[in-house]
Amino acid sequence: MFKKEDVTGLIKSLVEIESPYFQEDNVMDFAFKWLKDKDLDARLHSYSERKALNYDGKNVILELQGKRQGKHVCLNGHLDTVPLCEGWTKDPYAGSIEGDRLYGLGALDMKAGCAANMIAVEQFIRDYGDDFAGKISLSLVSDEEGPFGLGTNAILEEGLLEDVDVALVTEPTAGFSATEEFPLVCLGARGCFKYYIDFFGKSAHASTPEKGLNAAVEAAKFILESRNVELKDVPPLGKGSFVILKMEADGGACSVPDRARVYVHRHCTVGETEAMIIAEADALCRGAGVECKYEIGFDSYPTEGSKSYVPYYVEETNPYVGVLSNAVEAASGKTPALGYFASIGDFNYLGTRLGGTPTFVFGPDGDNFHGADEYVELETAYLTAVTVYEFLKNILLDR
Repeated sequence: MFKKEDVTGLIKSLVEIESPYFQEDNVMDFAFKWLKDKDLDARLHSYSERKALNYDGKNVILELQGKRQGKHVCLNGHLDTVPLCEGWTKDPYAGSIEGDRLYGLGALDMKAGCAANMIAVEQFIRDYGDDFAGKISLSLVSDEEGPFGLGTNAILEEGLLEDVDVALVTEPTAGFSATEEFPLVCLGARGCFKYYIDFFGKSAHASTPEKGLNAAVEAAKFILESRNVELKDVPPLGKGSFVILKMEADGGACSVPDRARVYVHRHCTVGETEAMIIAEADALCRGAGVECKYEIGFDSYPTEGSKSYVPYYVEETNPYVGVLSNAVEAASGKTPALGYFASIGDFNYLGTRLGGTPTFVFGPDGDNFHGADEYVELETAYLTAVTVYEFLKNILLDR
């Protein structure tokens, strides 16, 4: 059986490879070679996106078929990271260890979770070969941190996961939670719409602004009114959130801006649809007394399925909740808390685009994801790997 140092070593190797989204080739090549060196028949999956971003990407896919019919288990994780930010006091690519913490960009989000999947699958096949009932699909994907989750979107668009019975994404659930400690199993997640509003004013010379209609001012009215948005609290996911991402306007050297654009990130909860979000934005504009013409729209998106992240949840009575909880308890000796992921990720795609496939999120603890001095707690990464191994045993072995 693998040991904690095996998981630690793989996390460190992954962290040492720079892999901001859109620049993941090296880390994908490493993961591919690691699996191949373990006699696992992985493949590099290439995809192209031309509609929105003009991008060519890679995923690593491993499909393992047992010699008997059974359930199809999907394990998913992303190997890309956010870009490096300011403020690091540790080397972001050294994987330095202090106590039980391993520091590095992407260590928590989510190279530790990917390492857990890789180690667990390798151990399962070493122990059982093809003497199991069902199928394992491991996908290590690119561009989860980017605009559209292109890696997982490509896998779904190509129909590679159409017969999946259950999915597990090893994102750092405890690391993202403000209230729960490890182990935490998330049964779903809020969704998200990203949209913009264009405001069309009237240009005039800056010396006579009263002759124009300042689009930047009209946009500012909307921004201030957005503080009054009423967010519905809908069980079990709770409230959404409303964030102004960016505001653009330009009057050149000496003119009243005749156009402005505001970008909005709107986390949504169960039952909130695109039509409802657009109606909400329109009501805010009217409530703010916006005087100019405005239009609400969405940036170009690769496919219809990637236009938004749809909220979802798995009922607590679903049998797989017990299966995963038992695996966590076997690994850690603790009964996991059950909760819901506050943000969005590839789990939204898996949970809403596979015909209702139960999709769970479970992973290690740590802190500072998307920030300086990100770290993962190594014991929880090891226990995540053991949990994945036990999860596979619980589902795929004849009992």
